[in-house]
Amino acid sequence: MLSCASSSSAEHPSPAHSLPDAPPRFHLLAKPSGSTCNIDCKYCFFLSKEALYPNEKHRMSKATLETYIRQLLESHRTPEVTVAWQGGEPTLMKVEFFRQAVEFVDKHRRPGQVVKHTFQTNGILLDDEWCAFFKAHDFLVGLSVDGPRELHDTFRVDRRAQGTFDLVMNGWRHLRKHGVEFNILCTVNAANERHGRAVYRFFRDELGAKWIQFIPVIERATEQTIQLANRGWSEQAGHKRVLYTQTGNLVTDRSVGPKQYGVFLIDVFEEWLRHDVGRVFVQLFDVTLEAMFGRHLSCIHAPTCGLGPALEYNGDLYSCDHFVEPGYRLGNIHETHMLELMASPAQRKFGLDKRDSLTAQCRSCAVRPLCNGGCPKDRFALSRDGEAGQNYLCPGLELFFTQSRPAMETMAKLFRSGRPPSDVMAMTAIEDKRRGPYAPCPCGSGRKFRFCHGNDAPQRSIDTGSSEARRTS
Repeated sequence: MLSCASSSSAEHPSPAHSLPDAPPRFHLLAKPSGSTCNIDCKYCFFLSKEALYPNEKHRMSKATLETYIRQLLESHRTPEVTVAWQGGEPTLMKVEFFRQAVEFVDKHRRPGQVVKHTFQTNGILLDDEWCAFFKAHDFLVGLSVDGPRELHDTFRVDRRAQGTFDLVMNGWRHLRKHGVEFNILCTVNAANERHGRAVYRFFRDELGAKWIQFIPVIERATEQTIQLANRGWSEQAGHKRVLYTQTGNLVTDRSVGPKQYGVFLIDVFEEWLRHDVGRVFVQLFDVTLEAMFGRHLSCIHAPTCGLGPALEYNGDLYSCDHFVEPGYRLGNIHETHMLELMASPAQRKFGLDKRDSLTAQCRSCAVRPLCNGGCPKDRFALSRDGEAGQNYLCPGLELFFTQSRPAMETMAKLFRSGRPPSDVMAMTAIEDKRRGPYAPCPCGSGRKFRFCHGNDAPQRSIDTGSSEARRTS
């Protein structure tokens, strides 16, 4: 995923030397079309961010594009830089916009800088032109899919409320045709939360996915906004679009259940542990194994955060992709260099607050070194002691990290001894044989191993009925 043209020196000197406290690297998500999208996913609260910029056409200008690329390359003191595009839906900007982006990368990158390009899309507009471009410039494309048709089409719908599965699969076929490297981004929501293995097997066996990321859907609301939130975030006749912010201790009926998120992950993990270690890469499993060595590759489970800002189409920089709201706007890159914004007291405080606001329950938890309290956006529940600020997903996160820890520790030991972590699969097979087919499945489901994660496990039917609205105590 390297930019192929010869590099040239930047037109402007890097400000890094004058900001010694600035982060040496960060992962910025740029939104060239703002919140604008060509489909209408029911759980997509980012659609509401249109309210931040009313009466404007959400399209990044050429001047903002070049300023963004130049400042991003100037800001990094590490040799590798990622140019990451997200939305909304970035394909609305057309291929020519991203050809220009690649040209600006070639113009401004310093000698020795390695530039990687990533692109998150719903896949609807992908065709031969798009995929030939991605292949030519080594883009890593993230494709948003929520599972097989029945599950995907529950919430990922177009503006006529029709499912988008067939359109997405057409985009996937174009990616495969052109040999574009891709991964799958799947939300875990009320429709698919009980079908972890079915979802995982679909990605692995039907789509040929080698890299998968699971994102929990958690749509917060207050007593005043919950009814409107449950209707969805698209424009609705007779109702003013409400700007979604990280407030409230209620969640919509599309949101994943706190414990069920952990059950979903364990269902996937036990399948992966027996068949796919070293073959399929699930982001959370990777970062959990890295955490065994004291390395945190994801801001979600790192002790601190603040290295994942979001850039809007007009140059406004926000503290985080999950906090694109007025209180977290750091400034505009046309007025202040992005590295200065990233080094600002406000952004440093944003990152450190994650560590400093842990509840007593979190601080004493056995899996805290792996979890670190999860994402701050989800800390709106009460702890067991009644303390505010506990992660809504805590029951599921604690369940997953506790259940997966023995196998993760085994993989870490294998690696330290010079053996591949994938050897854990053979070791697990020996344990399974010793356990026997009619012993309880180690996943904790209560079913016999043979009929759960054993090889004779039947395919479970898919029920797409949505859960009822959940409320934290």
